[in-house]
Amino acid sequence: MDLQFSEEQEMLREMVRGVCSEYAPLDVVRAMEDDPTGYASELWKQLGELGLIGITLPEAYGGGGQGPLEAVMLYEELGRSLAPSPHFPSAVMAGGVLVDAGSEAQKKAWLPKIASGEAILTPAWHEPERGFGEEGVQLTARRDGGDYVLSGTKRHVLFASSAARLVVLARSDDGVELLLVDPQADGVTLNQQRSLASDTQYQVELRNVRVPESERIGAPGSGWATWERVMHDGIILLAAQAMGGCERALEITVDYAKERTQFDKPLGAFQSISHYLADAATAVDGGKTLVYEAAWARSAGKPVERLAPMAKLFACQTYRDVTAMCQQVWGGVGFTIEYDIQLYFRRAKQLQISWWDTRTLEERVAASILD
Repeated sequence: MDLQFSEEQEMLREMVRGVCSEYAPLDVVRAMEDDPTGYASELWKQLGELGLIGITLPEAYGGGGQGPLEAVMLYEELGRSLAPSPHFPSAVMAGGVLVDAGSEAQKKAWLPKIASGEAILTPAWHEPERGFGEEGVQLTARRDGGDYVLSGTKRHVLFASSAARLVVLARSDDGVELLLVDPQADGVTLNQQRSLASDTQYQVELRNVRVPESERIGAPGSGWATWERVMHDGIILLAAQAMGGCERALEITVDYAKERTQFDKPLGAFQSISHYLADAATAVDGGKTLVYEAAWARSAGKPVERLAPMAKLFACQTYRDVTAMCQQVWGGVGFTIEYDIQLYFRRAKQLQISWWDTRTLEERVAASILD
């Protein structure tokens, strides 16, 4: 495994950090909490102009054609800044599904728009009282002539109000389908949900929504296999996002421990606190190495069915644990909305329970060990 980053990769990191610092400072992050749109338009515009939205999409469709390591560096910086953007659902998941299984017409129609930021596509996956597995997809897709007729409910659909299309996972007689659905179509209703991270999620009701067969992505019944492949790429980037946020939360807490005094000594001078910080720094470095290994394996064409779940499992657990410890170091003020550390803590927990939660990831890692 070669983790000696090139000069171009380090320049990419610096560029993303500069863009996030200018267009997504924490006051913008706060302003976007529970906002119906949920992302900073100026940041989104800059990411598009710099080619960062479509960084991993094929060059033939307007993307950057970069690999997993470059994407990991991007997501570390997005995590550090808590940048509110629809990059993951649109460019990584919806874009990834289209690259993997979309028809040439679908790719030409949507990938250039996704890469530029002109259009946002977002997956509609989770359903009430159902889990993360294939059996959890029960929204019905009934055949009627040349159309599918969709009925059911989806929850936790990110940025649905801004989406040009929803990528809906639905169950037909053939299996799970991936279908492009216009959120403005008759029978589609959006209701905003509140979340721990105060990000922008919607419950989507579909009642007899007609979707032409031409809007199916991939062969009949192939949707879940496509979704699984793209998810493994996606969770590596979410692990990178977690480690970026975790590293930044630890940095601001170390600064606080140096400045805040008790009994005429800085907090960091107390052995119990210094040991907590040392343990956290060790976990952060270990988590970053695991994320880089997963990204390197993916770029080298090696299997990631074990490494990708391990990376998200460890990274998100570390993010949650470290930010919880950081709040303790900050004391009572750490839990108040005026201080920044709670922003990281809330997002750490949200990320841990989203896009394959701890139990799902543990089962996948266990299967790779035992099978």
